[in-house]
Amino acid sequence: MRAWQFSQLGLENLTLTERPTPTPGPREVLVKIHAVSLNYRDLLFAWGKYNPSPTFPAIPCSDGAGEVVAVGSEVTRWKPGDRVTPIFMQGWIDGGARAEYRKTALGGGDIDGTLAEYGTFHEDGLVAMPDGYSYEEAATLPCAAVTAWNAVVEVSRVKAGDTVLTLGSGGVSVFALQFAKMHGARVIATSGSDEKRARLEELGADATINYKTTPEWEREVLSLTGGEGVDNVVEVGGAGTIAKSAASARVGGTVSVIGVLTQGEGLNPVQTLMRSLRVQGIFVGSRAMFEAMNRAIGVNKLRPVIDRSFAFDEAPAAFEYLKSGAHFGKIVIRVSE
Repeated sequence: MRAWQFSQLGLENLTLTERPTPTPGPREVLVKIHAVSLNYRDLLFAWGKYNPSPTFPAIPCSDGAGEVVAVGSEVTRWKPGDRVTPIFMQGWIDGGARAEYRKTALGGGDIDGTLAEYGTFHEDGLVAMPDGYSYEEAATLPCAAVTAWNAVVEVSRVKAGDTVLTLGSGGVSVFALQFAKMHGARVIATSGSDEKRARLEELGADATINYKTTPEWEREVLSLTGGEGVDNVVEVGGAGTIAKSAASARVGGTVSVIGVLTQGEGLNPVQTLMRSLRVQGIFVGSRAMFEAMNRAIGVNKLRPVIDRSFAFDEAPAAFEYLKSGAHFGKIVIRVSE
């Protein structure tokens, strides 16, 4: 089979190679991968900022979707022809996060990822694709969508009438906007592009702020909420934005910490204390969360936002496009038709 792999760190070291098609073990499933989506985490891995001691060669990417083509002798959950997506952390089935789950994340240098024509996965590490989804749409779900679902639904319990702040227009932020609106919340969204702001409004954002022309955007958030602040911030910026995110939250509000996109001074603990903020780290989620999200997707007929789709041979160009930050929503690589 063909697979993209890193022989060492650096985007320039992503190369297309031939590998033997894997054979599933007794409780494993062989999946023909049709589509893969990219996350910022994939760039962090390539830059050596994700896993300090990865195993090489390493097939990158956590997200994919495909068709079951063979199953091991003890598999009971799946059969050939099933349309599936692997979960981000193969060991996190249900319950809260645990340290050992991190080593089971796909495409992070400990376990090969999805950027290949075939992959083997434990039968418990897969979920069924939502009905009516294409492989490209399903490939956007395992990391960005589950992360957004965890932040908005599992942690913050967003309900009708709440106000949610999202930052930017990447995959997590767009899914968070969609899930918040699904639950009847008001959404304020930021973007550095007026064109992207318009697209966020088309998706349901009730108000948008250009953070480039309004650098003190936390003040605008407070103005839009009558001085109270928002119930939940989906914080994807990192150290460079978290202080502003905290200032945008209401007393007793939640800041869901997800991203590491920007550099800065970080969060003043006095602000957290005095405002009784809940600052919750979000590292994707469990299979149970993924399955609950898929049920909600089916009922509400939510569709992912795909910015651009690349051919399998164009994988390096897809990584460079992700690096540019020009995308809106998700970037997908078509592995096979």
